[in-house]
Amino acid sequence: MRRSLFCALAALAPSLISSAFPAEPAAGKPEPQYKFGDIEIAVPRGDDPLATKLSLAKALTYLEHGSTAWSGARNCVSCHTNGIYMTVRPALSSALGTPSVEHRDYFVAALRKKQKESASNLKKGTNPEQLIYLAAGLAEWDRHVAGKLSPETDEALRFMFSVQRDDGTWGALDCWPPYESDSYHPATVAAMAVAAAPGWLANLKDDKVLASVEKLKKYLRETPPPHDYGRVLLLWADLRLPGLLADSQRAEFSALVLKHQRADGGWSIRNFAAPEAWGDGRRAEKLRAEPEFQTTPSDGHMTGLAVIVLREAGVAKDDPRLVKAVAWLKANQRESGVWWTRSLNTDKSHFITYSSTAFPLLALSLCDALPPRE
Repeated sequence: MRRSLFCALAALAPSLISSAFPAEPAAGKPEPQYKFGDIEIAVPRGDDPLATKLSLAKALTYLEHGSTAWSGARNCVSCHTNGIYMTVRPALSSALGTPSVEHRDYFVAALRKKQKESASNLKKGTNPEQLIYLAAGLAEWDRHVAGKLSPETDEALRFMFSVQRDDGTWGALDCWPPYESDSYHPATVAAMAVAAAPGWLANLKDDKVLASVEKLKKYLRETPPPHDYGRVLLLWADLRLPGLLADSQRAEFSALVLKHQRADGGWSIRNFAAPEAWGDGRRAEKLRAEPEFQTTPSDGHMTGLAVIVLREAGVAKDDPRLVKAVAWLKANQRESGVWWTRSLNTDKSHFITYSSTAFPLLALSLCDALPPRE
């Protein structure tokens, strides 16, 4: 009930719960996508010019500044911005250098802040997803940067499981696709957090926490994904934490991803779920009214994610389908440094463009296709 009310308020009056979707001012300069201190990033647009040359510097600056600005201005962990930074950027360390430790410091500080909240409050609103991304971000940092498990990551994982529901999930707000629109997304991120933390699961002796991990696995093994996007996430989680899918399902889901590839080499997130299948369907009218609804274009979020999952599934980087995907990624960065994806929620801020920029960088890295650093 609380989550339904939260989503209803989000749809009717976002300012009552957060400023995540700022309204356009009546006149003057449009609201930026990210703003904090000296950082000001304009909202990306679908008609922004394409880059004449792929720029790692611009993409990395966008990721760095976007995460810093979100943390500073919003003071929360979000699945679409600083959460993506901490779950993706550490994996690029060997190719693009170690990320700024300030981002990890923010996550540790956010963990300490959350640990002071009541157990009942931690189960409300976006708090469960925040705890999942806290654990996942710290785990990825340990895996790719520190090279060993930290006490903070151990704390974050145990804390994450302390608010798990009896059904093995953390629930979902069911209103902001793709991140907060069903229980599947946060559950798969939680599974990957468990897998990423170096040695955590292998050395775990706490029977209560072990039982919680098993509840999570049981949910993912036995509950059908709500749509093809959920199947991609489940495949990704299984590749990190084996045993969630049978071998035949793994092959089936990999084939499904490839089946969705478009003629231009990219993928479109809008082809992975019917408009009504995102959350409770409240975004269906908006999605069906989009000018490109009948011919949804390829986007950076889904193309990057598809390549990442396929590479982790064992598809060779010289497979013609991935070669074509890499060509699409190289040709579709915008002059600002981002890869465009139109929001599934509103046409105000397009926060999905953040993952739409992080995923392509990781995808290109996994295909050994990143250009030399400027």
